[in-house]
Amino acid sequence: MSGIASSLVSVIIPFYNAEAFLAETLDSLLNQSHSHWEAWLINDGSRDNSAQIAQEFAQKDARFRYHEQENAGVSAARNVGLGKMTGDFFCFLDADDVFPENSLADRLHIFQQDSAVEFVDGQVEVKDAQLKSVQSVWMPSFEGAPLADLVAITGRSFFGPTWMFRRLPNRTYAFVVGHTHGEDLLFYIQQAQYGGLYRYTKSTILNYRKGHGSAMSNLKGLEEGYRTLYRELHQVQGVTKAQLHGFRRKTRSIMVKSYLGGRKPIAALAALLKRW
Repeated sequence: MSGIASSLVSVIIPFYNAEAFLAETLDSLLNQSHSHWEAWLINDGSRDNSAQIAQEFAQKDARFRYHEQENAGVSAARNVGLGKMTGDFFCFLDADDVFPENSLADRLHIFQQDSAVEFVDGQVEVKDAQLKSVQSVWMPSFEGAPLADLVAITGRSFFGPTWMFRRLPNRTYAFVVGHTHGEDLLFYIQQAQYGGLYRYTKSTILNYRKGHGSAMSNLKGLEEGYRTLYRELHQVQGVTKAQLHGFRRKTRSIMVKSYLGGRKPIAALAALLKRW
């Protein structure tokens, strides 16, 4: 191997009470065709057998690095991994999702084609709880500098924590702690403000387990997440007033439709009238 093909990829896996699926998730890393990786397993105060599962993997394979902390939330847990990683590239993996065997290799191949590319994504297969049947497929449909597309919430370049990043020197990588919704989108926007191109592979890079931690199950939290994100956007360089207004209109529309879909007309009206 040479060049990018031999690059170290850091995979950051925060987990909390994930005993049901964690072993399957970690096995998907062991099955990667690109074997030069390190995985930071961040135990965010689990009270089940997750710690034992993670420690067993770490004892058997030194590429797994285990760390535990008091429960502080997914953003704080990811920040631990970001602070410890040593890879040339990095990505995230939720503790109940699975990487197909070429997930790392296919994204690295895109990086190899253009040194200006900083973010690489790919197709996501949304599957049932057993990962047996495909419920839907998400494919990116945007390439270029992603900041404006992310702020516009087009759905063309953002599904969730699916990007792989080229790790740059002198760049700070950290999530804003305290967010319960929208933390992935904010992190992407904050990184995209510095430039860099977004590309994607047409290969499937993630098998997403449907039904876990859906934002739609907590609409109040989702609404507050959007409002917090709106406030944070004022600090992002390159975001115009017109884009801020567009973000506010789009997220307000999303919330009204979500509340109405959940048969909560009063909450929908409140979301429509509430000042930001």
